[in-house]
Amino acid sequence: MKKIIVLFVFAAFYFSCSTKLAAVRQDAVRPAVVTDQTLHDTDDPAIWINPADASKSLVIGTDKDTDGALYMYDLQGKILKKSIPLLRPNNVDIAYGLMIDGKKTDIAVTTERLTNKIRIFSLPDLEPIDGGGIEVFTGETERDPMGVALYTRPSDKAIFAIVGRKTGPAGTYLWQYQLSGANGKVSAAVVRKFGQFSGKKEIEAIAVDNELGYIYYCDEQAGIRKYLADPAAKNDTQLAFFGMKDFKADHEGIAIYKKDIKTGYILVSNQQANTFMVYAREGDNGNPDEYKLLAEVPTSTIECDGADVTNVNLGGKFKNGMFVAMSNGMTFHYYSWDDIQARIDEQIKK
Repeated sequence: MKKIIVLFVFAAFYFSCSTKLAAVRQDAVRPAVVTDQTLHDTDDPAIWINPADASKSLVIGTDKDTDGALYMYDLQGKILKKSIPLLRPNNVDIAYGLMIDGKKTDIAVTTERLTNKIRIFSLPDLEPIDGGGIEVFTGETERDPMGVALYTRPSDKAIFAIVGRKTGPAGTYLWQYQLSGANGKVSAAVVRKFGQFSGKKEIEAIAVDNELGYIYYCDEQAGIRKYLADPAAKNDTQLAFFGMKDFKADHEGIAIYKKDIKTGYILVSNQQANTFMVYAREGDNGNPDEYKLLAEVPTSTIECDGADVTNVNLGGKFKNGMFVAMSNGMTFHYYSWDDIQARIDEQIKK
């Protein structure tokens, strides 16, 4: 009887592994690195560039659970540090040079869904500097923060957090907070409420193009929406809504690759297809608000929720940058940008 049980357990394990492997397309781009596993469920990564030595840059990723955390990885995918325990951290983003008591501090900001807060950590030490967290969507019945992206305004280097939630009203689904530091900790003030929502599912993935001044976010199962990032513009008009018919189901993680100050690619996770849809960062046909699908890049990730990318030379396998994406299996996958670019070029030439 024991022998039968052991065989059954082994068969179930083998079937599970085989199913996961079979889900990866034969033509998928393979990762240069797969990270160590977290305890529970990876969700979203962000890349921190080390200003002294880019080859010592880091990846910060969320482990989404009731006893989750932020994890810090090196470029070999090894876990270097785990943050204090967090109650279901969802998305994470990074900004550089927030002024705190006259000192520039790099920060990682994550949403803590079960406390309705954002949590802020200094980098590269990954220590909390938020006094226990900052409540968001205060006074609302629909809170549950999920997505977050940081905008650094070029003119004065002011830093803003754009926060999304599980559900919310159309027109004010996203709230934008200006971050400031004093007495060793960070505080936040609401400066804007905006953002259309189809009501189909939720809004989680948010990304900001600092140089061009745009916010992009995924209205899951509807499309990708675009707004101005600077609240001082006092313009909450939706600039673009694209990708409506390009996805199998959910529109998920967004990453922006910058070839130069104005051009590059917007990559969006086609979650159930295990691919990334690629659009021109500068728009199409001379129109910055027109986006046609350039390419679909299959990757090794399964059910990818979040992604990030950099064009910085990180050395080794990542001389033209690195693309990082979450995958089922409690890991993040690192790709050489050269491999992603090659797939985009192949499809553009066809």
